Amino acid sequence: MTRSSDDNSRPELLRGRPSFLDASRQMYVHVTQVLVLFCAAVTAFAEPAHPPLSPTNIFAPVSTPAQSIFDLSRFVLMVTAAIFIVVFSLLAYAVVKFRKSTADDGREPAQVYGSTQLELAWTVIPVLIVVVLFLATARVIAGIQNAAQPSNAVEVTVIGHQFWWEYRYPSLKVVTANELHIPVSDLAHPTPTFLTLLSSDTDHSFWVPRLGGKTDLIPNHPNSMWMDPRDTGLYLGQCAQYCGTQHAKMLLRVYVDSREDFDRWIQEQSRPAQVGNIISEGQKIFERTACINCHAVAGTVADGRFGPDLTHLMSRDTIASGAAPNTPENLRRWIQDPSSPW
Repeated sequence: MTRSSDDNSRPELLRGRPSFLDASRQMYVHVTQVLVLFCAAVTAFAEPAHPPLSPTNIFAPVSTPAQSIFDLSRFVLMVTAAIFIVVFSLLAYAVVKFRKSTADDGREPAQVYGSTQLELAWTVIPVLIVVVLFLATARVIAGIQNAAQPSNAVEVTVIGHQFWWEYRYPSLKVVTANELHIPVSDLAHPTPTFLTLLSSDTDHSFWVPRLGGKTDLIPNHPNSMWMDPRDTGLYLGQCAQYCGTQHAKMLLRVYVDSREDFDRWIQEQSRPAQVGNIISEGQKIFERTACINCHAVAGTVADGRFGPDLTHLMSRDTIASGAAPNTPENLRRWIQDPSSPW
């Protein structure tokens, strides 16, 4: 085959460059990849078809505050996805419609300066979008923060320490550490849990993704949040504000119990520490050393307030703020070397 006169007339510098058809194919591939990513994100925000396996799955809220935040996030994603599709479609149209053609004589097209209609459009439309997103966000924030506390709500005072959590149930006379127990709140018997958030040293942040949003614990500035989990189980979280060298190990464990299990747990936690011949030697050593300056054990002389309450330590599943399973071997290793990592 012989080259056409158009091919022979091309400048030497243009020869060997990809044709417009090749460029269009590449653009199509990129657009397809981007749309696939958006579809995947939209699918992720859809209701899960199966029970989620991860206790930190942000796409599977089980509490009213978490559900409100999830719905808002999904709405914002839809709006931004629509903006992306419109802008990219206009861009692709402009690239294809006004591409350089063989009939182009190379002269500069007529220049148009100023368009009142266009300037109003790209000013008013973004302002309206921002206003809608602002109002939607404000509505969710107000709905969560201004929720009325019912008379049967469980009250818990959460105190953040470097690097552990203290939980106090004022009306139930219970103090524990690192593992929060709250009752399930079903439709038949709604029982929300209201948390008062305090800090004893520096900034912390209480965040259990499936139960609610992040809320900071700030010294001398009480904060609050609430949750009404609909399903029992273990939900994990993390201190979401850098608070020191061991911040990454300041984990959160929230046990949502049935009402019967929660009442049983409260009853057990209200009892003093068990004493007996088997543990008498360890009790003597504990009471004679500096341990009692930091830790408290109900029913003994230990009344420290700087460290976790150890009254029912062996009823907890973990030690070191959730960093390690609560086994005799790990506990012995931790006592011998408190800085031992896991």
